[in-house]
Amino acid sequence: MDMEFIRNYYPLYVEAAKMTIVIALIGIILSLLIGLLCSMIKKLEIPVLKTIVNIYIELSRNTPLLIQLFFLYFGLPKLGIVLSSETCAIVGLTFLGGSYMAEAFRTGIDSVSDIQLESGLSLGFTRWQTFLHIVMPQAIATSIPVLCANVIFLIKETSVFSAVALADLMFVAKDLIGIYYKTDEALLMLVLSYLVLLLPVSLICTWIERRARYAGFGNTGTVSGN
Repeated sequence: MDMEFIRNYYPLYVEAAKMTIVIALIGIILSLLIGLLCSMIKKLEIPVLKTIVNIYIELSRNTPLLIQLFFLYFGLPKLGIVLSSETCAIVGLTFLGGSYMAEAFRTGIDSVSDIQLESGLSLGFTRWQTFLHIVMPQAIATSIPVLCANVIFLIKETSVFSAVALADLMFVAKDLIGIYYKTDEALLMLVLSYLVLLLPVSLICTWIERRARYAGFGNTGTVSGN
């Protein structure tokens, strides 16, 4: 193991990790917003929009992120739409993540008894008010484990961004291997980089899940039975 090589080139991984974090963070936030909106549309059964959401979820979940990136980066320019590598990465991650987050929120929403929605309406709330103030808080709490798993999944999916010439962690590793043939060293730094990125996220997710569980969030059965 060439430790001198590692000392010389680990700063490249640090810079690539910063870019990966920024893109992943933006993509995950947008995915959560899209997923929440899609789940609300499906639950409230809004005409036309529900059909569009169903098509989007099926299309997104059944096509690889790599193919989606190729379409954005190589396909759209044929239509006169040119996007930067960073924009393609964010749009691709958001497009994929939104569908997974929508299904996670849907699972949480389905765990909330319909009687709670009916109770809110009987108290004078509109469907949107009942959904936002009664159903969604419980649904989000119940969905936390799946949402956390999706966050980790999306961060790992950033490893394909190098396919659209984005200088992420995988791009740096492949570049160093191609130039210096230091496969072991380059891959070791790659593995450690993702470990440094994902381990804190995993620990934070575990802490959030425990806090929600100890607080009794998501225990909709007790509420619906009263």
